[in-house]
Amino acid sequence: MYLSKLFIPITKDLPSEAKIKSHQLMLRTGMIKQSSAGIYSWLPLGFKVMKKIEQIVREEQNSIGAQEMLMPTIQSSEIWKESGRYDDYGEEMLRIKDRQGREMLYGPTNEELITDVFRSSIKSYKSLPQLLYHIQWKFRDEVRPRFGVMRCKEFYMKDAYSFDLTDEEAKNSYNKMFFSYLKTFNRLGLKAIPMAADTGPIGGDLSHEFIILAETGESQIYTDKRIFEIDLSKYEFTNNSLSQMRKDFSNFYAVTDEKFDEKKFNETVDKTLPISRPKLSKTGVFDLSFFFSRALPELLPELPASGSPDAIADGLSKSSRVLPEIMRSNSSRTESYEILNC
Repeated sequence: MYLSKLFIPITKDLPSEAKIKSHQLMLRTGMIKQSSAGIYSWLPLGFKVMKKIEQIVREEQNSIGAQEMLMPTIQSSEIWKESGRYDDYGEEMLRIKDRQGREMLYGPTNEELITDVFRSSIKSYKSLPQLLYHIQWKFRDEVRPRFGVMRCKEFYMKDAYSFDLTDEEAKNSYNKMFFSYLKTFNRLGLKAIPMAADTGPIGGDLSHEFIILAETGESQIYTDKRIFEIDLSKYEFTNNSLSQMRKDFSNFYAVTDEKFDEKKFNETVDKTLPISRPKLSKTGVFDLSFFFSRALPELLPELPASGSPDAIADGLSKSSRVLPEIMRSNSSRTESYEILNC
């Protein structure tokens, strides 16, 4: 199509809340148009960029053996009440009722729904491990939407979830996703730093955020500069190599401000090598080791021959894993499209 035929509504007038350059440029170049606070229409130019990023994310997920599916945006409140997170999620969750008075919600995330799908579909432990993902719109009622599509209410998000029988399998799934994220950012021309992070409302006992250094940020990161020197190309897609990759990254101090320990930082990082800078949080990987494990024994009616069924089922339930990983594709900064955890 000729450029003259494209729908690109360029504007010079900017809303007062457009403070950062990326937000201003996306509005001025007709990539997005604000519909209401924290909610945007993606116009043809911006939508083309979004779909290109989505394809890169999809290709890197497929490359590690993840299988794409699609779950609905509207979810039943029952599965959230079952997990105990319906009330815990607070006012960010948009709650609604259908015409029959049933309590529904606009999904802020999908751990409950994917667990419900999986437990009603898998008949044998022999079907594990499985790694599933989907790309779908989400909604969180941010109290103060800002930074354009970086911190918005409605966003386009990629979730992936692994179901594993053992601790070792769960770690392998975690490492695969870790590797996939680093490769995704490399393809986007962005240098991401994996950092130990707080799990937040999602829960779990292990979490990493992938951080891009930027002047626009809301909190601090603390890391050793040598983490930038790790060459991702030297790792292969094998469990041993990916395990070594995780170990290599873990050798360098790198945490978000929620996990910062000043004494450990000073003891660990050479005084000539630290970085303390604003961050943009890009994406997270979470190990929900025990979060949904109580729901999994019913997935496993087909048991190994040895040992009592009760003992085996108990052992399987304790080692079963739900490993979610979240990635949101949202916005554009000055010259590069951002993949953001907002």
